[in-house]
Order: sequence, then structure tokens, then C-alpha cells
Amino acid sequence: MPIEFARSARSTIGLEWEIAIVDRATGELASVGDRVLEVLHSRSEGGRHPSITEEMLTNTVELVSGVHERVADAVADLQGQLDEVRTVVDELGEYELICSGSHPFSQWYDQHLTDKPRYHKLVDRTRWWGRNMMIWGVHVHVGIEDRDKALPILDGLLAYLPHLQALSASSPFWAGVDTGYASNRALMFQQLPTAGLPYPLADWPAYERYVDDLVRTGVIEDYSEVRWDIRPSAKWGTVEVRVCDGVSTAEELAAIGALVQCLVEWMSTRLDEGGTLTVLQPWYVRENKWRAARYGLDAEVIMDVAGTERLVSDDLRDLVTTLVPIADRLGCASELQLVRGILDRGGSYQRQIAVAEANDGDLSAVVAHLAQELRGNERAERADAEASAR
Repeated sequence: MPIEFARSARSTIGLEWEIAIVDRATGELASVGDRVLEVLHSRSEGGRHPSITEEMLTNTVELVSGVHERVADAVADLQGQLDEVRTVVDELGEYELICSGSHPFSQWYDQHLTDKPRYHKLVDRTRWWGRNMMIWGVHVHVGIEDRDKALPILDGLLAYLPHLQALSASSPFWAGVDTGYASNRALMFQQLPTAGLPYPLADWPAYERYVDDLVRTGVIEDYSEVRWDIRPSAKWGTVEVRVCDGVSTAEELAAIGALVQCLVEWMSTRLDEGGTLTVLQPWYVRENKWRAARYGLDAEVIMDVAGTERLVSDDLRDLVTTLVPIADRLGCASELQLVRGILDRGGSYQRQIAVAEANDGDLSAVVAHLAQELRGNERAERADAEASAR
């Protein structure tokens, strides 16, 4: 099954940000995304908003940026879309917006499925696991100018999957339970049949054969249903990083976008120079994913094929230093340094746990905290992003 890899400008970036809607009074998820989208579509030329879309559950809207050269521009794009959603939500008057990897206490059986055949098919096949997909994430696309680089760069990125997962981890609570995991979302999402870690594939024809096998046996209808943590996105000509939990501030979104963009460009440059990328054994990759999900920024992860281990937060600080020349070249130096800010003040999962402890375990306080983080930072961070883009 030939799969055409679209032409894409090297190291351009696109971001996707999934936003949840909650009831302002109770903090529960609110299934009003269809109402919000109806208003947004009615106000858009052609009767449909070009960038803001539905997701599997009607408690969610997804913001999708255009293709940008600079992280600051992609973030500003999404901030503008968030303002549009905020305007409609504020007009409705009863709701608030949050973003995290999971909702602290809402239950799956109270949620409503978006009425689309693809979602009904997914839930019909996956049943309980599919209905439990109350998860939100950030996806980062980075352009690859040569199809044959896509899988080598994907393999190289797997060595940094725990770094990205730990940095974004924001799902310590699930259906009212303190799970003990920094990212419970990571382990929930991989229960879907084609989600989780990618398989080692030698080249693009091997990927085409893999997809063909799944289509012939009825597992998927096309390659877009391969939902790996990191995958080639042939439609856009990108490598798409999907492992990150949802984040509640534009600052964190910018940090993650810059880190991914720099990693991809760094690896692309090494391939151009005839170098090789660190490719860990699949069993190390799997163990690293579990450690990052469990311990977040306190995880000790496996760094190389020899099994050297290191605290992921320490390695992140050194990685930022290594990538500074790349960031300077890409125009995202200030956004890359925001990674250090997350490490200094704590990840979202740590902040959420601290809020719960300060409020005697009241998880509605955590929802209020997430809403305030998103709302409280919007105007200031959009202004910063616009200033940086000028």
C-alpha cells in the first residue's frame, strides 16, 4: 500500500491543543462543545471555523494551528483561537475552560460521544476502554523535507519520549482517585489497539507494509488510525509527537513546542552530516515510558544502549543547553528556555497534587486551579508571544 508523504518545509511547526469545558459551579465536565462549535461556525466565513474542531467527546474542542516557522507564531495562533472559544463560553455564562491530561473527578459514563461514524466505530470496538478515553493532549507536528528521514528521526525521538512525557505530565487524578502516577493518561491511551509505542520499522516501505497488514485484516481503515505516541503524519509531511499530556498554560505549550522542534532539527542536521542517532532497545523505550508516567520529573530514565541511567530533570537541563544553537537558528531560544521554568516551579501534576493537599483532598479546587492557570495566563502570554514574533 503506497503512502505518499506530503511535501513539507523543513522544521516548520504546527500545534494542536485539546481544551476541556467544565461547569463553572461544580467543576464537572460539561458536554456543550457542540453548542460552542455551532456558534463559532455561524460566525465563520463559509459556515465552518477553519481551525477549531470537535473531538471524540462533546466536552472538548480542539485548537489547530496553521503551519509556522516559529514556535511563537504557532502559540499566538492558538491563543487567538482560545480567545474565540473563551468569548463563546463566557457568553453562555455557566462554563469554564481547562486543560490537563485528565479531569480530576468526572466519570466516563456521564460523557457524550460526538455523533460521527469514526467515533462510534472506535467505541463499538473498544467498549469500556474506548469510553474511558477522557484524556486531553498536546500534539506537535514538525516538517520533514525528506520522507526517508521520517522513521529514523522517529526512532531517535523515542530516546527523548520520557523527557517530553515527564515535562508535560498533568494527569495524576482519574475519576476522583489519586492514581500515584504523574501521567495516568499515558497508560490509559495505550489501551487502544493502535496507540502506544511505535514498532521498529527499517524504512518507509516497511511502514507501508505494516499499514497494509492492518487494513487487510480490518484493524484500521487508513494510516490516520495508527495512533502511536510518535508517528509519521504522511498527510502533512511531518513527524507528529503525541505523547504529551494537555497543558494549562501557553508557556508550557511553547516550551514543549520548542523542545520538539529543536530535537527534530538537531537530528535532521546529524543525518545530513552522515551521523547516527541514538536508538534505544525497544524494551528500554517501554521501561522509560512507564517510569516517566509513574514518577514524572523524578524519574530515572535509561539514556543509552549501555543502560546508563539519569534523573530526567537533570538531563532536560543539559539538553536545553545542547539545543541552544539550534534554537537560535530556529528563532525559539526564549521558548526553549521555558523548559527550565517548568523544572524550577514544578510540573502540572506536581502543582495539582499540591492544590489538592492544601484543600484537604477537594478535587474541585484542582479544577478551579486549572481554570485559573489557563484564564490567568492567556492575555499576558499572548502579548508576550506577539511581542516575540515581531
